[in-house]
Amino acid sequence: MIVVRPVMLEDLDRLVQLAHVASFGLTSLPRDRDLLRKRILQSLRSFSIETDEPAGELFLFVLEDLDAGMVVGTSCIVSKVGGFEPFYAYKIETSVHESAKLNIRKEIRTLHLVAEHSGPTEIGGLFVLPDYRKHGNGRLLSLFRFLFMAEHPGRFEQLVIAEMRGVVDDQCRSPFWEALGRHFFEMDYCKADLLSAMDKKFIADLMPTSPIYMPLLPKSAQDVIGKVHENTKPALKLLEDEGFRFGGMVDIFEAGPLIHCKLADIRIVKESLNAPVDEITAERIDSVPFIIANVGPSFRACVGPVGYSPSGGVLLTRLVAESLDLQVGGSVRVAPLRPSNLDGESN
Repeated sequence: MIVVRPVMLEDLDRLVQLAHVASFGLTSLPRDRDLLRKRILQSLRSFSIETDEPAGELFLFVLEDLDAGMVVGTSCIVSKVGGFEPFYAYKIETSVHESAKLNIRKEIRTLHLVAEHSGPTEIGGLFVLPDYRKHGNGRLLSLFRFLFMAEHPGRFEQLVIAEMRGVVDDQCRSPFWEALGRHFFEMDYCKADLLSAMDKKFIADLMPTSPIYMPLLPKSAQDVIGKVHENTKPALKLLEDEGFRFGGMVDIFEAGPLIHCKLADIRIVKESLNAPVDEITAERIDSVPFIIANVGPSFRACVGPVGYSPSGGVLLTRLVAESLDLQVGGSVRVAPLRPSNLDGESN
């Protein structure tokens, strides 16, 4: 059985292993043991705080194979980006340059640096081991976060963004970084990316604030602006199916796209239901796959069938109930794993 749960300090060694399997460009899964430990401790503090106002808390989750006793994936939520440490991005804008005398009119795209001090909620850090990218595991690890947010709306902003990983090769080279960032930071992409996960002050110190005219960049850099890493394409498609759209902003390091959606407009949030567990059965339940989340103190989520009782509660299988530490009378939030037009997809 595969479940999602909050990270624990005991997961550190496994997260270090996952970080070295993951491709470069996942700032939420850095190849640095001390930084990973700090992120786990930060997440533990976030879960322990009771608040109805987002202040940049980090919620880090892991995907666990209960049968193997092994962590096989990770994802996270940042309740609010910005604050004392701004959230940086490039906004793509178009300016018109025209000469009536020469009968020339040019639309020139430019990149404008944005420093957001009071930003939205951000999801990120999605990584699943290749052998587990099946049976809806990646979809579970991505979409359960919205059920968590739907259950605790006061802890998150109304707008949710996702910074999708841009084009970076296996040697940690980014065409966009080589054309732009390297000239100002004098370091390679991976070092800058890791530093940004620890302290973003150096960005304000070194990043140029003047607009960047895109036609002046090499074609190799222009071609990857707003594009995602090949391994990120399924995650992008998944979020687009949930209602996320490109908003014209890209990452300042590798130019990956930022996509966004209002929390209330996300498909799985709109279709989700909070209900009591009325019955746990050893019998088979015939239904489409659902994401089922235990919304009590021990938050956990998995994929399984759901039945409905006449009183408005839900029926769960014994396997699901045991995996999620649920008893009759407990509360769950459930929603179909896939949009109705995607029932045949496996991830």
